[in-house]
Amino acid sequence: MHKPSEPRSARPLRLLPPAAAALAALLAAGCSLIPAYERPAAPVAAAWPDAVRTAASATGGTQPDESASADRTPAVERNWQDFFPDERLRRLVDIALQNNRDLRGAVLNIEQARAQFQIQRANLFPTVNAAVSGTRAPSVVDGRIRNSFSAGLAVSAWEIDFFGRIASLKEQALAQFLATEEARKSVQISLVAAVANNWLALLADEELLDISRRTVETRDESIKLAKLRLDNGVSSELDYRQAESLAESARATLAQQQRQRAQDENALVLLLGQPLPEDVRGSLQGNRLADAQPLPDLPPGLPSDLLRNRPDIRQAEQTLIGANANIGSARANFFPRISLTAQAGRASGELSGLFNSNGAWGFTLAPQLLLPIFDAGRNRAGLASAQVGRDIAVAQYEKSIQSAFREVSDALAGRATLDEQLRAYQAQAEAESVRFRLSDLRYRNGIASYLDLLDAQRSLFTVQQLVVQSRLAQIQNQVQLYKVLGGGWTEPAEESEAQTRVSAAPAP
Repeated sequence: MHKPSEPRSARPLRLLPPAAAALAALLAAGCSLIPAYERPAAPVAAAWPDAVRTAASATGGTQPDESASADRTPAVERNWQDFFPDERLRRLVDIALQNNRDLRGAVLNIEQARAQFQIQRANLFPTVNAAVSGTRAPSVVDGRIRNSFSAGLAVSAWEIDFFGRIASLKEQALAQFLATEEARKSVQISLVAAVANNWLALLADEELLDISRRTVETRDESIKLAKLRLDNGVSSELDYRQAESLAESARATLAQQQRQRAQDENALVLLLGQPLPEDVRGSLQGNRLADAQPLPDLPPGLPSDLLRNRPDIRQAEQTLIGANANIGSARANFFPRISLTAQAGRASGELSGLFNSNGAWGFTLAPQLLLPIFDAGRNRAGLASAQVGRDIAVAQYEKSIQSAFREVSDALAGRATLDEQLRAYQAQAEAESVRFRLSDLRYRNGIASYLDLLDAQRSLFTVQQLVVQSRLAQIQNQVQLYKVLGGGWTEPAEESEAQTRVSAAPAP
């Protein structure tokens, strides 16, 4: 019985050998030898340490009042413009974001990584060049010198990525690009916090200078009183010399604080990338840290939130993803590498023949397959190196999580205890102030010795400084908590979409 004939298009599929069919499918779809990526488990507890949550109650202090502020926006969702209420500070942060050289370098690193990614992506496609050549050589037939010219398009050694070697390198370059973007966010977060901390330090310096100046004036008055009493025979020279010593000690402290004030301003100028604006500098005069507007309270969330809120952790994860992709490239080196060289154009024995009917069209195709047989263990060592690199990246990723957990825990511990510390110092300062007034009154009336007055002066001066330093530590701890929770950077939606599209964009 005669079998019906098959359509022409169906016959080649039936006659195609299985190996050739597999090769055709591989050529169409390609393959990847990159190991399946699995995010390592976070090596930290699921909740913040109990000591952080119970520190305030154990010391008799007070935790931030949850009802005092209805806004419980997480730090990562709160723009720095909303977190810092001081208009002068917001202006300085804006200046720093425009001029800081570290941030500028981080942005340039992104552009460099983007270019490297585009280079690796372009290797997936053939490079077409215009090729013109000419030769002059003796003919093997008659020995006469003959010319040969050709012009056309050429593809040189284009590697067909059967086993995903180039694709793996492209994925590694993409991960590096995304890691540099996260690094830029980390730099911005650190910059915002550094500007805020230096500004607060300047306010504290101004308050400390004011305390020192008033103390110097008070001790100069004590010198005059001691001198008067000495001249009238009421007290000994010992009291006078002690008053002199105490006054000079206050002047030494004043000079030290003036130096610290200048150094803090220099540090702020470096962060800004330009001199401190004159109007901002002038507004510091007479300002006290105690008058600074309070910063909003921040909910700490859960430790697991850090994985998506901290750019440095996301940077470490992108580095891990890139190291994982390198394993795929190292594995592909064990398989054949197929490259293709092709040229199409016109050829002629005369240069003018390339542009008239004397020339002839030609096409050459030269595929090449290289199969590694002996390489003295190079490929095996390359794979081992890539695997160790991945393990190193895992360790660095886990360490970044642990460091973030420690930083947040420290900031929360500070929030739970610094309020009580400041309250205690303020109460002590009030007590020392009363003690100084009573000691001064008793000394002027000859009831108490000058040593009692000197001790009261020293204690009051010391605790007044401690109040300012404790208040500075408390406010800077709030800035630190904002920083370590991932605040200071909010990713625009359009930027996130751009990153998503970058790997799917056509090659340039």
